[in-house]
Amino acid sequence: MPGLNQEQQRAVDATEGPVLIVAGAGSGKTRVITHRILNLIRKGVSPGSILAITFTNKAAKEMRERVEALLAGEKGLNRPLSMQERPFVSTFHALGVYIIRENARILGLTRHFHIYDRADSRRAIKEAMREAGMDPKEHDPGSFLNRISMAKGDGATPASYRDAAGGYAQELTADIWERYDSIMAKEQALDFDDLLVKTAALLERPEVRSRYASMWRYLHIDEYQDTNKIQYRIAELLASESRNICVVGDTDQNIYSWRGATIENIMRFEKDYPEATVITLETNYRSTKTILAAANAVIAKNAMRRKKTLRTDNPAGEKIVLTASYTENDEARAIADAARALIDSGTPAREIAVLYRANFQSRAIEEAFIKKHVPYQLLGVRFFERKEVKDVISYIRAALNGNEPAAAADIARIINTPPRGIGKATVAKILAGAEEALPAGMKQKIASFRSLLASIRKEAAENKPADVVRFAIKESGMERAFREGDAEDEERLLNIRELASVAAQYEDMESFLTNAALASDQDELKEDTDAVRLMTVHSSKGLEFDHVFIAGLEQDLFPYKHIGEAGPSPEEDEEERRLFYVALTRARKKVHMSHALVRTVYGSQRVSSPSEFIADIDPALIEEGAPEKPSGVKAIFIDF
Repeated sequence: MPGLNQEQQRAVDATEGPVLIVAGAGSGKTRVITHRILNLIRKGVSPGSILAITFTNKAAKEMRERVEALLAGEKGLNRPLSMQERPFVSTFHALGVYIIRENARILGLTRHFHIYDRADSRRAIKEAMREAGMDPKEHDPGSFLNRISMAKGDGATPASYRDAAGGYAQELTADIWERYDSIMAKEQALDFDDLLVKTAALLERPEVRSRYASMWRYLHIDEYQDTNKIQYRIAELLASESRNICVVGDTDQNIYSWRGATIENIMRFEKDYPEATVITLETNYRSTKTILAAANAVIAKNAMRRKKTLRTDNPAGEKIVLTASYTENDEARAIADAARALIDSGTPAREIAVLYRANFQSRAIEEAFIKKHVPYQLLGVRFFERKEVKDVISYIRAALNGNEPAAAADIARIINTPPRGIGKATVAKILAGAEEALPAGMKQKIASFRSLLASIRKEAAENKPADVVRFAIKESGMERAFREGDAEDEERLLNIRELASVAAQYEDMESFLTNAALASDQDELKEDTDAVRLMTVHSSKGLEFDHVFIAGLEQDLFPYKHIGEAGPSPEEDEEERRLFYVALTRARKKVHMSHALVRTVYGSQRVSSPSEFIADIDPALIEEGAPEKPSGVKAIFIDF
């Protein structure tokens, strides 16, 4: 195919049997996957029998649009009558929602089951803790949630986790887990991990597996290095009949072990599929020679990897700038000044990113950007997790679920939002089926609320999602309440109106609700907003910018050392190095690195030494940046 290099063409042509594509950063892997899909259709494969799975909504959307553009531009394609079908391009979680909805009754769920976000899960964990006689204020609910999430990703159940428990903490977690699952079952809800766990359980059933394995005969999995055990099992089950599985990944970009991703999946692919074809993509189309030389030198120190060396025909480019500052505030000002200078010289703000290892680093950077009048967008505050947005979605979901148990949690959330004079005690009686005991006046209020839900349900049956959102906002009274409120309420009103704009992108309510439940940090990126992006390195995966600032390159921060630990394990050390490699390879034109001598962490000042990663880079590739003049700190005393 025109425009493909020799390595890419081999990958596109290898359409039968297991295929492993080791794709380096910026090597055009999305281009390879989409052209491979086109090639399959050219060969007569039905579009509907092709499945492509990736990890983020943004990546799935980009891949879907590219596939559709390729098919639309293929004038010589002998289109079958079923050409209205399209390849199924999805994230793992959206695929799970699709399969679970089609088989909801097997799991005892409705099609409009509730998908817990992180806040919902924390609420349910707190409830489970109180049921177990624990005070959520004295014990961290997040620690239970994280342990349960990791265990689910490994394919464990509460029973198997309890059997393998090595102490009181694990036994207690198993107890909380059982109660947590019971709460979700009562609310007809699944959390993000369950979307994968329940999908795998369904596919373990021969009749369900046969249906999907025979429907999707050609399976593509992007970012295979980031799959956990459950995702691995889902892929294995779907490919069980055809064995036409093409996985694309890079061991050097495995950075999610903390949420269950296991590098072993990609390392052992040839053992799982001995007949596999292996192709390595080493030509980088993104970065300069200088950036790649630095990245290659850094990652070469790792042992757990499939060896490759990125190369490019791009120019050598500018040297990497390294700036040493006195404090984190000085570092932030230096970054803001450099960003301001780039913007003033013609670089679009959206082509600049500031990456950091930990979220707390954003505070100083934000303050500096505000003072220097540098436009920025901070990733991490998710639109769909705002209370007012969740309230509107709860109205719609409660209306669609009617009298089903799945509606209970949503009804409890919105029955008195905005206030209708219906208190918690009344809600408890309604949910307990004791509504007849309520006073006549309260019964009338409840009847009015139920009438509102019925009118939203009727609207949903007759109109598009955007119309339903507008209707729910108005008829619920939320619009009027926010309009009559303060400045913060005005912002909330703008947010729920923006929800209608988001809904306008969808033709059916199920797709809209699924997107709302599965939105990620990258979905918050506003492509048409010209602002510098501030984000963690983890959030930057899959993105690219002309200029990338990597802040806080200090020992114990990047590479990161957990508080109270002697130091990272060899596996953790390698993952930190992969994380730095990912940060470097986000840049097209130039990398700007910085570190501070003194940084305030958890309220205390500490003296830091430069990150070991800096020493991995050839000094000939680096130029010293002008340090920001120290301010705000007169002296620091070190007690030896």
